[in-house]
Amino acid sequence: MVAQALANPTHYRQVVGALQYLTLTRPDIAFAVNKACQFMHAPSKDHWSAVKRILRYLKHTIHNGLEISRNSHMSLQAFSDADWVGCIFYRQSTGGLAIFLGHNLISWSARKQRIVARSSTESEYKALADAAAELSWLQS
Repeated sequence: MVAQALANPTHYRQVVGALQYLTLTRPDIAFAVNKACQFMHAPSKDHWSAVKRILRYLKHTIHNGLEISRNSHMSLQAFSDADWVGCIFYRQSTGGLAIFLGHNLISWSARKQRIVARSSTESEYKALADAAAELSWLQS
């Protein structure tokens, strides 16, 4: 079954563009917004429904977001994770990382890995390598 294309995709693009800006303070929606961005060229009604779901989520979590607080604990901590073959079309895994300076989240990422991992362990190592590279850059 072919999804029905939107007659005028301009509104979809405007809303998704605004959501991209919002991900600066709401990393919890970054992955969903990234998925919505992948269909900017030809969005369907199903994609518009997904964007409306993100908007409903935001409405009910309006007080969530990043808080920056002052503290004396200024060490860098990194966390990484990955799934294995999360994208069934391209057989790619998705890796993510979060880096904290003290208690403050200062860097995060979630994206498809460029390689096709042969195992979940390989996918996890790739996510760990990305986190280590980001940590090295932040320390310098």
